[in-house]
Amino acid sequence: MRSPLRLLSAMTRLERIILAVLSLALLLSALLLVRRFYMENTVELPTSGGTYIEGSVGEVHQLNPWFTVANDVNKDIVSLVFSGLLRYDPKTAKVIEDLATLKVSPDNRVYTLRLKDDIFWHDSVPDMPHPVTADDVMFTFTSIQDPAFPNPLLRQNFRGVEIEKIDDRTVRFRLANPYNFFVSNLTLGLLPERSFEGVGIEDFDKVLDFAYQPIGAGPYEFISLLQTDLSSEATLKRFDRPSLDAVKLDRIVFRIFPDYNSLLADIGNLDGVRLVPRNEEGEPILPRGFKPVPYSLPQYTALFFNLDRPIVKDKALRLGLQLATNKEEIVKALHETNIIDTPLLEIDLGDWRYKFDPASAQGALYNSEWNLPERVRLRNILTQRDANATGPLRFPDQIVMLQTGALLTLTGSVKDISFPMSVNGVAASTGVVTYPGRTETVWRVRLGTSGESGAIKIGTNIIRMTDASGRIIDSAYVTRVIDPLTFKLQRDEQAFIETYVASGGNERLTVSDVFLENGYLRARKDSDPIHIRINARGEPLKLRLLTSPSPAHYSVVANQIKKQWAAVGVDVSVEVPADENEFESRMLSRDYDILLFGQSLLDNLDSYPYWHSGNMQDRSGDKAKLKLDAFNMSQYQSLEADVLLTTIRENPDEGARKRALTKLNDLIKADTPAIFLYSPLYVFGHSEKISGITLGTLSVHSDRFLTLNDWFIHTDREFKAGKSWFSIFSWLPSLL
Repeated sequence: MRSPLRLLSAMTRLERIILAVLSLALLLSALLLVRRFYMENTVELPTSGGTYIEGSVGEVHQLNPWFTVANDVNKDIVSLVFSGLLRYDPKTAKVIEDLATLKVSPDNRVYTLRLKDDIFWHDSVPDMPHPVTADDVMFTFTSIQDPAFPNPLLRQNFRGVEIEKIDDRTVRFRLANPYNFFVSNLTLGLLPERSFEGVGIEDFDKVLDFAYQPIGAGPYEFISLLQTDLSSEATLKRFDRPSLDAVKLDRIVFRIFPDYNSLLADIGNLDGVRLVPRNEEGEPILPRGFKPVPYSLPQYTALFFNLDRPIVKDKALRLGLQLATNKEEIVKALHETNIIDTPLLEIDLGDWRYKFDPASAQGALYNSEWNLPERVRLRNILTQRDANATGPLRFPDQIVMLQTGALLTLTGSVKDISFPMSVNGVAASTGVVTYPGRTETVWRVRLGTSGESGAIKIGTNIIRMTDASGRIIDSAYVTRVIDPLTFKLQRDEQAFIETYVASGGNERLTVSDVFLENGYLRARKDSDPIHIRINARGEPLKLRLLTSPSPAHYSVVANQIKKQWAAVGVDVSVEVPADENEFESRMLSRDYDILLFGQSLLDNLDSYPYWHSGNMQDRSGDKAKLKLDAFNMSQYQSLEADVLLTTIRENPDEGARKRALTKLNDLIKADTPAIFLYSPLYVFGHSEKISGITLGTLSVHSDRFLTLNDWFIHTDREFKAGKSWFSIFSWLPSLL
């Protein structure tokens, strides 16, 4: 040691500085080499740890899988606290195993599920474990089947299903008929039988201790629900489940705010935002550092025709309204992107048969019983004109001005007339008319205007020529007026008609051709409004469109429809009830001509509940008989559609199902029981510090947590296979 020290002391100050710099450079080089070796021979992997805090707008109600159907905020929490026998997988868009393994019989009628090992409820402790057993499975599903169960809508999913316990870990579900989508019902979160001991089934929705301190078997256990000045706060903690995919985040905290402004005030403390609203330009309202993730669900918003209403039974009318609906304009106004043309989201959507086409809409409406008043008057005038132009009874002018007391003299050739003959019951006389170079025998009748037999009344008159037996030989029309102004208006109208006929026009008019003003036709001007269509009885085409007060953009869509249909002569009154209860009451009783509403197909994409005639509402008018599960909002009834829907549900052959879907799609296109508009776009936002988020194909909003095992905050590095720190000696020569 003395020799180096002696050497160091013998150095000049400059030499010692140079040595220090060189030594430091050597050390830094070695460290850089070591770091390079480490980075090249290791991989970054996510590790456990961290807390994810998500903000949402809404309210927290019962945290019980049985009673969360209509509350999406609750569904988020419930989806993490509870697990089902099976679960939906957004990565594959299929239902897969979760707490149990599954075996299905070849005829799709028997489903056998066996619980996996080491599945415990969250209230388990080492000294007193609480495993999930077949008894808990039986309790969860047989309770739902009980007539006293407080959620009748959920009970429909298990109607006619036999549930049998095979052993302590195995349960069998036996269906009366095959049902290809039954597995979706088994994704419902299981509940522990022990938590409901001593409670009557009819009171399960009143077990508030469990509802606000739930015990499940999901990836996170419930810790607390607190109320702060800004929000309600639910905290969950990771629960160890050795036999299942492990999640990495230690804690999940849900902060539920009364409105989005309150949420934004606390955005600095959030890592995610459940549903991000968009501004008037359609851009997500999120601060910097947050990443918006757009997604859609298997949902559609549509205009449902109430086919029980006589006014919309006319298929040509429904087709005309379909063609008159500009979906592009609607989605642009809402900043949506996904136009929907069919309720069968399971198939390749392709091209819908009927696109927005105002001219074709007019043509379709022409074939309905509803016509523009212009066309009705034009048709009547042309009919009268044709009648007057043929046969022995002719009127060169359909309009005459006759004051009361005056006589209208009618005359014509006797060549094709047999006598005696009468016109309007007045006997005709004959006479001779002398023309230059010839004479001709004619008949003559004078019709009065003072109320005598055969008198010409003010307005349009039908003049009939009859023979001796009273048989009508010919008919003609004449309109009598008594004032010069009316006479001029009618003559101007007649001149317009003659011009129209001479130009080669026809009866199939569009709204740009003619206009009816004060009862008379004239050429349409650009500033002229569109008149409301009428039927043969002169009744106007007025439709009542009902929609929900929430979401608010439904009113925007409804008013777009009102405007678009007014352009083809349809009067729409938009009805938005004051609150949801009133809306649901009117919807339940089918108190509408047209309903603007949304429907969701969930993960199974099953359209049976919405279009099978068995799901129509009761028509008796007895409110006590109204069905809560009558989801066929159009009251659509088709034997062929029922058969196809049943085939799609029950036939296990994939080819047969696809053929049935195609046929059903064509049938709904042709029948037009509804006009399908768009699928809503949603936006989820998360902080950039949260990694691994891929939503996949979601069926409900809470499905975003079904890929939670991929989410992480912290990472660590591990050596690649076959590598370690000793590998640095074989690595160094590779740098030369």
